[in-house]
Amino acid sequence: MPPDALGRSIILAVDDEEDILGLVKMVLEEAGYTVITALSGHQALQTLYHTKPDLILLDIMMPELDGMELIKILKIMDFSAMIPIAMLTAKTDFSDRMAAIQENAVDYICKPFTPPELVKRVKEILKGGNNK
Repeated sequence: MPPDALGRSIILAVDDEEDILGLVKMVLEEAGYTVITALSGHQALQTLYHTKPDLILLDIMMPELDGMELIKILKIMDFSAMIPIAMLTAKTDFSDRMAAIQENAVDYICKPFTPPELVKRVKEILKGGNNK
């Protein structure tokens, strides 16, 4: 996928908690990425009609359209099927991790995360590494 006009990879972060989105945006922009945010699954879908990110960071626990429902939708839609999706969630159960992997999530990052960990994992995903 093409980078933004400055040559940076574009990341769509989806979470219903504004403070988490703010932290993710700050950390990843400091690392040289362009970050677009969405506060809901529905807002993420609208954003994807106009922007094709290189990576989607997706929370699981969101109202109305949660992350597990959204990943199923994104993986069958032409405009988003090939975009790698990493779950960024407070859910730490093995069953949640396995469910995300079954839906083809490329990584599962647990909150709380450290900024260096987030940057490292994003960098690995964008290089084509697989952290399942």
